[in-house]
Amino acid sequence: MALLPPIEIESELSYAYLHAVAAHAGMSCECTNRHVDKMGIDAMIRACELFAHDSVLTDIALDVQLKATVLTPVKADGNLSYFLQGVGRYDKLRKTTTNIPRIVIVLFLPKEHSEWLTHTDEQLAIKKCAWWVSLLNAPAMDNKSGTTIYLPEVQIFNPSSLREIMTRLSKQESLVYAG
Repeated sequence: MALLPPIEIESELSYAYLHAVAAHAGMSCECTNRHVDKMGIDAMIRACELFAHDSVLTDIALDVQLKATVLTPVKADGNLSYFLQGVGRYDKLRKTTTNIPRIVIVLFLPKEHSEWLTHTDEQLAIKKCAWWVSLLNAPAMDNKSGTTIYLPEVQIFNPSSLREIMTRLSKQESLVYAG
């Protein structure tokens, strides 16, 4: 019998994915505690680098809300859909009064538990992929149960895209929701 239920395993795999991407990009990644989690932040990424010749900042911070699901996203207009439960969390992630930018990362896993992770003596692989989106300036919602967010298909979360995000932040560019 498994110690963790499947939904907790999904969550732990999202943390493993995030840590692997951040480490490969040369950045630190730290899981938050339950107090910060109540603010909608599961992890914090930090980098200290001159990302571009026109960077304004060299010490960059990024807060992350992690999600994982076995539900297949609907693809429409270049976006993947994900139902984010709880408008309170949505509101925390879209607000404009924070100093540290926030993104949501959604890991889409295969339906079958046995396919989530594979390993050989050559590789350890988490199946499928994660995408990211900023909810900054996303519209307010009246619905209390949650809302569908849209992750652009081009915003795969990988080491290269994380470096692009940090480069934008180093230039003090905002990550704004386009949904």
